[in-house]
Amino acid sequence: MPINVPDQLPAIELLQKENIFIMDESRATQQDIRPLKIVILNLMPIKITTETDLIRLLSNSPLQVEVEFLRMKGHESKNTPEEHMKAFYKTFDEIKLKNYDGMIITGAPVEMLPFEEVTYWSELVEIFEWSKIHATSTLFICWAAQAGLFHFYNIPKYILDKKMFGVFKHRNLEALPIFRGFDDEYFVPHSRHTEVREEDILKVNELSIISKSEESGVNMVMTHNGRQFFITGHSEYSRNTLDTEYKRDLKKKLPIEMPRNYYPNNDASKKPMMLWHGHANLLFSNWLNYYVYQQTPYNLDNLYFEI
Repeated sequence: MPINVPDQLPAIELLQKENIFIMDESRATQQDIRPLKIVILNLMPIKITTETDLIRLLSNSPLQVEVEFLRMKGHESKNTPEEHMKAFYKTFDEIKLKNYDGMIITGAPVEMLPFEEVTYWSELVEIFEWSKIHATSTLFICWAAQAGLFHFYNIPKYILDKKMFGVFKHRNLEALPIFRGFDDEYFVPHSRHTEVREEDILKVNELSIISKSEESGVNMVMTHNGRQFFITGHSEYSRNTLDTEYKRDLKKKLPIEMPRNYYPNNDASKKPMMLWHGHANLLFSNWLNYYVYQQTPYNLDNLYFEI
């Protein structure tokens, strides 16, 4: 089934070249189907890249999905044209009375700051609290996962001695629908300077660590009801994202090591290996099916959860 996105979104042309079925708003209004409504709070600096990565994965499902993008009202994007933000993004004030089947909150390049010093922290906390009532299930990715674990469960983050950077082997700790179709081992990209630790999470009864790596540590944490997933890695990354980050930092003469398990023979002149694409697609399609579609009411006005 197609994914519905705003008319003229740049991702449309890119994804159609990959034979991904994208339907713009004009065509979608002609169909009598109740699509899943997903709101994406995009905190990443290069918005268009993140939009494309997430839409690519959300489209890999038999379910029809309608996507809206959310921005922080008190933060101006320096890497995405303001015309793009005005055309395709809404503020929290514009959507806070609505309900959604699912929500995705991305990472952000602010991980070295204490959470309370992030300029939009108070607005983000308001959105976090709103998501508990207005979205059936929420995915928190990378920095957003750390921020969500800190806000909801008082779990701290720790600065690493060096950047966790590369593609790492993971295993699942529980047989859950989110892992339906997964192999015993699978790969996930990571790109972060901070971490959350297993011993802190295990103290919280409401949480379960469901995926981890011997090299990169905790990867996925979920609440027992599946309404919140906290993901420290970047399954949504495209093939060349780590390559772009690595060569950008080298150019800036920043301290950066070659991403691990990524280039053939550790040769950065070669095409990076894509080791995580299949499991990334399963992750998002399983989330949509088992934790959104099968849990959400047909009429979103009837969405109600105990706090």
